[in-house]
Amino acid sequence: MDKLMDTPWFLRFTALALAIVVFISVKVEDGKTEGNRVGDHADIIRDVPVEVYYDNENLVVTGVPETVNMTIEGPANIVQTTKLLKDFTLKVDLRDLPMGNHSVRIQHENVSDKLQVRLDPTVIHIGIEEKITRTFRVDPELNERLLAEDYAVVKMDVDPATIEVTGAKSIIESISFVKASVTGEPGIERSFEQTATVRVLDRDLNKLNVAIVPEQVTIKVNIEAQKKEVPIVLKERGTPAKGVTIDSMRANEKTVVLSGSRKVLDELQELIVDVDVSKVDGSSTLTVDLKIPKGVSKMSLDKLKIDIQATVNEEELEVSATTDEAETVDEIAAEVTKEITNIPITVTGLDEKYKSSFEKMEDGFASVEVTAESDVIDALSTSDFHAFVDATGITSEGEKTLPISVEGPDDVRWKIVNEPVTIIIELV
Repeated sequence: MDKLMDTPWFLRFTALALAIVVFISVKVEDGKTEGNRVGDHADIIRDVPVEVYYDNENLVVTGVPETVNMTIEGPANIVQTTKLLKDFTLKVDLRDLPMGNHSVRIQHENVSDKLQVRLDPTVIHIGIEEKITRTFRVDPELNERLLAEDYAVVKMDVDPATIEVTGAKSIIESISFVKASVTGEPGIERSFEQTATVRVLDRDLNKLNVAIVPEQVTIKVNIEAQKKEVPIVLKERGTPAKGVTIDSMRANEKTVVLSGSRKVLDELQELIVDVDVSKVDGSSTLTVDLKIPKGVSKMSLDKLKIDIQATVNEEELEVSATTDEAETVDEIAAEVTKEITNIPITVTGLDEKYKSSFEKMEDGFASVEVTAESDVIDALSTSDFHAFVDATGITSEGEKTLPISVEGPDDVRWKIVNEPVTIIIELV
């Protein structure tokens, strides 16, 4: 046995057997170690920022998410350290790619090679476009429903009037609207100034992701009562004296500006001014008091000067004067005065959301003192007169004192006996 152990071949076979045993033991241990490494621990790091490298001076990149979720798996201590320190980087390097659409992988740096990394998403679809800058005019807007009744926007100024928009060429070319909206509480009736944010929209009113300089503008809103300018039309009233021929009439103003509700103004196309020519005895200048049309709250003129050019036939004028004097004596002798009472007073021009009533029952009736020929005045009754108070422009509740207006026949003269009346305004 000793001789066998001393032979070289015995020693060789023994060494080979030991080598095989050691090799198998090491492989088994490595397999156990690898199995433990893979299954040690896994964790998710959420919202990890993604860095993008490209020529941001001349290009715009779309489709790169700002953050992704990152799953790491490996030894528990390395997983916890990596999650705590977050000293790694996720990046997308597009510097060597041409313009167009591409599918690229998000890369990671400074992550231990003992960890397995999975990103969600791993592959992203991006677009690379030319960056351009264009100048756009800002359109201000205000919801007119916020305005008080009978008020309108006269003008809106924006400062600055234009802004610069920078973005991808395709997005810039899709811009249809650049708007800045002002807001406020309902019932606006004064001019104001407000800072507003600029919005860049496509034709479907979708907000576009672009850079705007400046992002805010100042809007000055000029608000006034609704107005309308209409022409003045002169109309002769009455008959000139015998021997007098009216050649022309010309007012010192050709137009007048009316204020009031949109509905009333839309119906008014002109202001007719009656000129009484029955007392004209030659070329002269008359001053006429202008009557405010029903429903109009304000008028730019209250008086109008009218230049009348007339031709006078002296002979006919003398005969006419003698005849008129005689007729006047007869008329004076025949005229009588009578008071007509209990004319119902109506309230006009009041907004539909209000109702009115008289403070006293007797305030709801007007009285007029009428002068006319006896046969004419005997035929008059309360139904020949229309009494009213104009409540146009009243926008609040409470007691309101208003003057009485009366309309009646053209062939009689009258004056109102009542003082102004008090009405009570309430919401319906």
